[in-house]
Amino acid sequence: MRLAEHKDLKAEIKSLPEKEKDKLLLRLIAKDKVLTEHLHFMLLENEDDLATRNDNLKEAIDDGVTELKASRKVTAKDTLLKMRKLSAAITHHYKVTKDISTEIELRMHLLISIPVDFKDSVFSPMYKFNEKLFVYFVKSTVSLLNKFRKLHEDIQFDTKETMNEILKKIYHHKTSVVAQELGLPKEI
Repeated sequence: MRLAEHKDLKAEIKSLPEKEKDKLLLRLIAKDKVLTEHLHFMLLENEDDLATRNDNLKEAIDDGVTELKASRKVTAKDTLLKMRKLSAAITHHYKVTKDISTEIELRMHLLISIPVDFKDSVFSPMYKFNEKLFVYFVKSTVSLLNKFRKLHEDIQFDTKETMNEILKKIYHHKTSVVAQELGLPKEI
């Protein structure tokens, strides 16, 4: 049920006493963890806290990639799982902060850091994960590129080099086949 479809309900909510509205609002907030975090961020945190959140997430990305690279035999499956986990953390960060520029910065950092150059044999049981990783990596880049294009042109100018670095990385590995199929440019 959407509130916009029920104008009479909206009017009744507005006519409720202030105390009753507060009580209902607190009950609703308690049911949604992300909304609670978003309100906490909006009402109780400042720019320094945003920078701290950003730095913590960047550190988590670096730790995740270091953990992958330190592994004796890094596989596409492990990389795909780690990339999805870190991408989910970035999405959560955006839902809480609603800051598109840090989301794009973090996604660029993840895509640059994560390894994609696996040389598993076609007969290896891990080969199917290579394809899944390549598709996920390129689709993540396509999504990032779409968000990048919506940014203000000054921010685009500042981050263009990093975006081109990601595209260069894609076209220097086996991911280039997937990128060409999805129409990803080689440079912006």
